[in-house]
Amino acid sequence: MKTGHILGFKCVRCGEETPSAKNYVCPACSGNLDVVYDYKAVKKALTRKSLESNPDKSVWRYKDILPIAQYKGVPIVHIGGTPLYKAERLGSDMGLKNLYLKDDGRNPSASFKDRAGSVAVAKALELGEKTITGASTGNAASSMACLSAGLDLKTIIFVPEKAPVAKIAQLLVFGAVVIAVKGTYDQAFDLCLQASAEFGWYNRNTGHNPFTREGKKTCSFELVEQLGWNCPDKVFVSVGDGNIISGIWKGFKDFYALGLIDRLPRLVGVQAAGSDAIKRAFESDGKIRPVSGETIADSISVLLPRDGDAAVKALKESKGFAVSVTDDEILAAMRDTARRESVFGEPAGVASVAGLRKAAAQGMVKSGEKVVALITGNGLKDVASAMKAVGKPHLIEPEVGELKRLVEREKINSGGIACRS
Repeated sequence: MKTGHILGFKCVRCGEETPSAKNYVCPACSGNLDVVYDYKAVKKALTRKSLESNPDKSVWRYKDILPIAQYKGVPIVHIGGTPLYKAERLGSDMGLKNLYLKDDGRNPSASFKDRAGSVAVAKALELGEKTITGASTGNAASSMACLSAGLDLKTIIFVPEKAPVAKIAQLLVFGAVVIAVKGTYDQAFDLCLQASAEFGWYNRNTGHNPFTREGKKTCSFELVEQLGWNCPDKVFVSVGDGNIISGIWKGFKDFYALGLIDRLPRLVGVQAAGSDAIKRAFESDGKIRPVSGETIADSISVLLPRDGDAAVKALKESKGFAVSVTDDEILAAMRDTARRESVFGEPAGVASVAGLRKAAAQGMVKSGEKVVALITGNGLKDVASAMKAVGKPHLIEPEVGELKRLVEREKINSGGIACRS
């Protein structure tokens, strides 16, 4: 069945085609679905010329290749159009001449997840839904709450009990109903699935709802335009559930199919060492198996990745590779990215930089390659981790004598330590 420029859906796992995503997943094997477009029809509307003359810098500039047929309502805040910085100092540290940072912490809820949320919310409104739900370690949830605010949508969120306080605060401020689950993200995810089936709520869950990937692919579109219609050689992506990297790959493939780019990049999936199910699957038989999920980077802390099949497929199709990083390497990346390039990312947000540093040191990235690292979330999302990365401030009495002793002891005048561990 063809609806507008959408031909239907195809299962990522078994390849089964289905005309609708009414039940979210593949009716044959319960695998995740991928939206299939009529590229011939899209080509007539979406061209370099049409984009160059389009003043809209949000994700909606790409509406001709998004799965929304009737825009009955969209989030009222600006999503997308985030800055791309050439990171010369950080690149020099790694021996790279063409390193770029895409700072998606500049989105309305301060994370990349606003891209997915924008399309999910617009789809819910198009379908006439009144209640939208989702499970999250924090970012996807705070994004959905932010984007639903001011619209005729009730938001019900399931989070693990240990989700960072800043993210919980965002949820409550935006008016979401927050249900903290005494357990892991995966347990919150499963409970959310049961709740949506029981109460008929629209489910936005990452990897379960096929439209989240469609929102995330807009980042690839922006990268191509921001790089002057040139495709990067490699893109480093922090990976948890696998939905971001599968979305990034979908975006590049869309533009390639439309003839807007003439080649595709290699993707590099970066996972925390305790949450590396996708890396393990990619480097073995491709089967996703559960891991501990333990890492300081809560946004990529996942026991069983819900879009793992699509993530492994993206790595294989792009001829990419995967890297795992320790929590210490992630914390170091928080400091380096902030101090060298003035970009403050949360642990999961800068895991991409940690992975890039490791890959560059191992000779897996060439000096002259055009490389992009995605920063998927702002550092203020997890201040406790930031403090672990940088230590504590100096504490003194309000006396100039004590200040002089501190300046001398810590060599502050000579550019010494600015804080103490």
